[in-house]
Amino acid sequence: MSKTARDGWAFRVDNLVKHFGTVAANDGITLRVLPGEVYGLLGPNGAGKSTPVKQTIGLLKPTSGRITLGTHDLVADPDAARQLCSYLPQAQMPIDSFRLREAIELSGRIRGAEMAQVRRRTTELIDALELGEWSRTLGARLSGGVKRLVGFCMATISPGHLVILDEPTNDVDPLRRRLLWEQIRALGAQGCSVLLVTHNVLEAEKAVDRLALIASGKLVAEGTPSSLKAADRAEMRLQVMLVPGVETPALPAWGGSPVRVGNHLVTTIAEADAPSGITWAAGLIDSGVAEEYGLGAASLEDAYIRLTSDIPVDGSDGEQ
Repeated sequence: MSKTARDGWAFRVDNLVKHFGTVAANDGITLRVLPGEVYGLLGPNGAGKSTPVKQTIGLLKPTSGRITLGTHDLVADPDAARQLCSYLPQAQMPIDSFRLREAIELSGRIRGAEMAQVRRRTTELIDALELGEWSRTLGARLSGGVKRLVGFCMATISPGHLVILDEPTNDVDPLRRRLLWEQIRALGAQGCSVLLVTHNVLEAEKAVDRLALIASGKLVAEGTPSSLKAADRAEMRLQVMLVPGVETPALPAWGGSPVRVGNHLVTTIAEADAPSGITWAAGLIDSGVAEEYGLGAASLEDAYIRLTSDIPVDGSDGEQ
């Protein structure tokens, strides 16, 4: 497909507004996803990420605004949305009564693909995600992570021009999560527009071409992972794993505001203070206060916290 033809299938959301009573679940969201692009919607639970998805596939109607895929108005023609889009919901697929291979092949037939193509593509996905040992296992006997991967296969066996993946890596083990990300990137390489909904900041940083940060129904920032981290390039992230039960150590004057979660202590420091940070962290290990430390460049998570920390999240947009 030529670049012109591919760009003609761009996915656009223009000034999208969705109210639930007096609550604005989406408040003027505008974004564009080109064919071949993996685009992330990133934000905490309840931030308003899943609401645009539900409006795209016709489960909700916008209060105002437009959603288009190529020349198709998906709000005015929800039947077109169901034909042109592939969707992996956040909830598990209801496959308890089907064997793994049967569930995937059935989805392909429902999508209208020919049986030979369905069988070929099913085998490709099972092999790529290393699911062969369960190919004849009933869904009721599969683990949550394997069910999640089956759901991905069902959604992408005959992918539409827009593939929507809502938290696709939930419950998936680290090995197959890496294989799953490879398949998500492959969808982009095939020319699909991929809309990835996630709250996993670290995974999003590695997987997406561009992303939008959503908080309280608003789009607070958009760009590549690198561009969103631009303001943090002069800082580094110092992580210290404390010994269980110890009090949080006092941070020297060069440290930023520390955050402790369990035994994990994180702070940001200026790049020029990196040697002092290493000496301090090593001293904690020598004194028995900490077990290990790590120092690295500021991450997308740091940028996310900076951009959204002053925006309240009320969790009332219907996300579960």
